[in-house]
Amino acid sequence: MVTWYREDSTCITFAVRVVPRASCNEFAGLHDGALRVRVAAPPVEGAANRELVKFLAKKFKVGQAAITLVSGSNSKNKIIRIERPGTAAREELSKLS
Repeated sequence: MVTWYREDSTCITFAVRVVPRASCNEFAGLHDGALRVRVAAPPVEGAANRELVKFLAKKFKVGQAAITLVSGSNSKNKIIRIERPGTAAREELSKLS
């Protein structure tokens, strides 16, 4: 089975497509191999990136420091890495598949 995220013993890496200025923060399904995430913050001075990290930390039940924006800080398309994901993070990812 091909998944939209990569997992190894220490982290999970996946692509995200951010939709800023949404009415609320939410997952919006998978699109072209990336997880679409709607965030309420505007894409100004990193506000959408900060909101994305907060939202993912809450959803995957990890600290914000465990989430790294690998690439795409100035783009809608981003690569996210979650260090030391717990069982809750893996369960949430499998639900999204």
